[in-house]
Amino acid sequence: MTRTELLQEIRKMRFEEAYGGNRGRLTQHEAALALGMSERNFRRYVCRYEGEGEAGLEDKRSQVCLARGAPLDEVMAVQNRYEKQYSGWNVRHFHEWYRREGGERSYSWVKKQLQAGGLVKRGSQKGRHRRKRDRKPLAGMMIHQDGSRHEWLAGQWHDLIVTMDDATGEHYAMFLVPEEGTASSFRGMEEVIGAQGLPCSFYSDRGSHYWHTPVADGPADKSRLTQFGRAMKQLGITMIAAYSPQARGRSERVFRTHQDRLVKELALQGIADIEAANCYIQQTYLPHYNAEFAVPAPEEGSAFVPWIGGETLREVLCEQYDRVVGADNCVRFEALFLQIPSDRHRCHYVKARVSVHRYTDGALSIFHGPRKLADYTTEGKETSVPQGALQAARA
Repeated sequence: MTRTELLQEIRKMRFEEAYGGNRGRLTQHEAALALGMSERNFRRYVCRYEGEGEAGLEDKRSQVCLARGAPLDEVMAVQNRYEKQYSGWNVRHFHEWYRREGGERSYSWVKKQLQAGGLVKRGSQKGRHRRKRDRKPLAGMMIHQDGSRHEWLAGQWHDLIVTMDDATGEHYAMFLVPEEGTASSFRGMEEVIGAQGLPCSFYSDRGSHYWHTPVADGPADKSRLTQFGRAMKQLGITMIAAYSPQARGRSERVFRTHQDRLVKELALQGIADIEAANCYIQQTYLPHYNAEFAVPAPEEGSAFVPWIGGETLREVLCEQYDRVVGADNCVRFEALFLQIPSDRHRCHYVKARVSVHRYTDGALSIFHGPRKLADYTTEGKETSVPQGALQAARA
């Protein structure tokens, strides 16, 4: 006996008891209260019972076949498609792909059919949770950036770097890297600023590439800036540190979604290397994700400030190290010796203070004040000579 049939039998028994009690002992009002219904509805039940007997108490809705009910072959087709090709996907993710492939049924209908077929489990009722922090009113008021290390590709562990807006949840930058660090943080912000402009604030955990933390799990030292912190200060972007996983709940929930969806989609497409994965993320996954999950900002407008610095953004979003030129007109940087070429301004730069810039792709350059002296590869090989040096060489 199903639950519906059981409830119908109980309702019949309770009505017969109240009906019998109504004959001399209970008024219709008291009998209706005992059954938890209105007096008018109780009178309807009495008329049906006296006219048809127990059959009059049957719920007629259970005997009617819905006109819009789906054919059995359609139900079986959806269940078979999920079982053979999308097994293990959550219902919302599967429904998105079902609609992409021409399906017209609602999410609730698809979920009901998969649960009826035993292909997905019914979720347990969630308990109470603390109130979520309200989103910022305007896009660009706060940017979140975080990384998640996971087995995004079969047998390969990488870090997924996501830079998103607090007000809308839109992902402005998303890519896989071998390991999270200063370069990946610069790359994410370069994509955001290049496409949207300068945000007001930047929110992150207390990773060592974001903050100096003298004591483990202690407060961030805002007086000692990391390379990333120096760049944000130079751009006028306020940095905010998170002090608990709950404070970064919005980012944490996003990564749970990506760990469930992105892994399955990359496997479905047969992608096995990081370059192809990043290409798929940019061209397919990210646009569909933003279309489904991004929400309008609470207020109209934008807090982004257009970037008007042109190509100099690359010179800000990079690592900068002060060095003193050696007697051989070379700069020692880590295990490399960077030879400074001569130019028409100076014969040499011995003992001069210069700045070595390391960019997100690993390339290097040397600056003397605002003037670039030379560019170098990651191995320290010179790749360009300033115009003044070429003129001097020709003379």
